[in-house]
Amino acid sequence: MSSSTATTEKPVSARPDDLADLPVVPARHPWRWVAGAVAVVVVAQFLHGLATNPGWDWQTFNAFLTTETILRAVWVTLQLTFYGTVLGFALGAVVAFLRLSPSPILQTIAWTYVWAFRSIPLIVQLVFWFNLSYLYKRLGIGIPFGPTVWSFSTVDVLGALGAAVLGLALHQAAYAAEIIRAGVISVDGGQLEAAAALGIPRLRQIRRIVLPQAMRAILPNAANEVVSLFKGTSIVYVMAIGELFYQVQVIYGRTGRVVPLLMVATVWYVLLTTLLSIGQYYVERYFARGADRNPPPTPLQRARALVRHIRATRLIAPGGLT
Repeated sequence: MSSSTATTEKPVSARPDDLADLPVVPARHPWRWVAGAVAVVVVAQFLHGLATNPGWDWQTFNAFLTTETILRAVWVTLQLTFYGTVLGFALGAVVAFLRLSPSPILQTIAWTYVWAFRSIPLIVQLVFWFNLSYLYKRLGIGIPFGPTVWSFSTVDVLGALGAAVLGLALHQAAYAAEIIRAGVISVDGGQLEAAAALGIPRLRQIRRIVLPQAMRAILPNAANEVVSLFKGTSIVYVMAIGELFYQVQVIYGRTGRVVPLLMVATVWYVLLTTLLSIGQYYVERYFARGADRNPPPTPLQRARALVRHIRATRLIAPGGLT
């Protein structure tokens, strides 16, 4: 009687040298392609509607886009944004450092200012400053609770444009103060201690050590606030100031062409916001030098590099050399 012995063979694992010969199969994501195709179709339909739908009335849009009235309104909008930004961030820096002061009185005053101006809607503040002369006929300088040395009429000094700038600046300062304070406290306190140990004056510490580093944290939020202020200037229409949105309202109220006139305002807002965003990019790049010695190339530098690469490829290609 014979018996057979059954043997089981174990699989031999691949050797390290054989792993390089294994085929590489890329991961497939079909739903990404489906989502991308749907997005392209939706965008194409929207652009087709812009070009073919007569309701957009592009003839009226072209007629009013660069008229003198609209250009003057754009200039007023830029003025309101500039003055509101400069005064708002200047006052906001003062309020921010008051909040960082060791004095509890100054801290309380600064906190109360931020609390009050962030709590009251901007439109309410603008209407209040516009009617300031109703509460105070004259403003002056003199001894507290005593005689007035010099005074002036409120109506003569604070007109509609001045009231708008004042309201925008005071409102902006409350938000700018918190942005600046956040940037300052993001800087490591040990650097100030080292600077104080070296005998560097306090003001120079802030100007040369704190602010250059804090700007990297301040700039993104500050740019958002500037863009928000630029678009928020449209709210001064309640004061009958001839900024962009107010003039657009006046024109479509007279012509009845609401949609094309709103598109005029939209295009100007988008164009100027884009310019502000480009400026933000280069300012952030400037202040990032301390953290990034070799910043990434700008879009313009990338375009130039691409052009040089294409030219070099043409010269190297067969038949490219003459």
